[in-house]
Amino acid sequence: MNLPSVLSRTAWAVLCLALASPLVRADPAVVANQLSLSASATAEVTNDVLVITFSTQREGADPASLQAHLTQALNSALAEARKVARPGQVDISTGNFSVQPRYTGKDEPMKWQGVVELRAEGKDFEALAQLVGRIRTLSVAQVGYRLSREAREKVEAEVGTQAITRFRSQAEAHAKAFGFNSVTLRAVEVNTSASSGPPMPRFRAASAEMAMAAPPLPVQAGTSEVSVVVSGSVQMLK
Repeated sequence: MNLPSVLSRTAWAVLCLALASPLVRADPAVVANQLSLSASATAEVTNDVLVITFSTQREGADPASLQAHLTQALNSALAEARKVARPGQVDISTGNFSVQPRYTGKDEPMKWQGVVELRAEGKDFEALAQLVGRIRTLSVAQVGYRLSREAREKVEAEVGTQAITRFRSQAEAHAKAFGFNSVTLRAVEVNTSASSGPPMPRFRAASAEMAMAAPPLPVQAGTSEVSVVVSGSVQMLK
């Protein structure tokens, strides 16, 4: 075999392998003089939406009869709630409505258990509190408070501006501490969150007789906490 020919084929194979192999490059994620940091801002805001869940729970031997009773109770409650309903101020919606078998002992007849819920929420706390005394067929099961979308978005915008200002201020201060004169933004991420206080306890649905004597509900809205976190990286420049 011709030795130069063999060497030529070998050199060609090595060249092809080199061309097919990826070039070894520096990690693009590693950038000199890059600073990563985060800043946050938080505000406590008074809740402006009251949420009340009304409910009743009943048992019976006949599911059809039980469902009819629950429907009657819900319709009566809806009739009262609709008298004060106003979009944004008092909004009404129905919740869980179910009739399910309740298994008993071997020698006991089959029983059925049903539950129905009505939800009332809005910014008119007085009207909602008075509604508790007007609805006679359902009782209060749960009370809660939250921020409306408009209030939350307004606060997020204000808090977000504070967090961004802090991010820029911290970036410039850190850069100067490291001996640099200025910074340019490389990447940034803004995250928002809102949390209310501890939830109000869930009450056991009372009987119709107890609901008839229910006084207006005392309300105290409490506050929600809105937070914005700005995180990212900057390039420090001489």
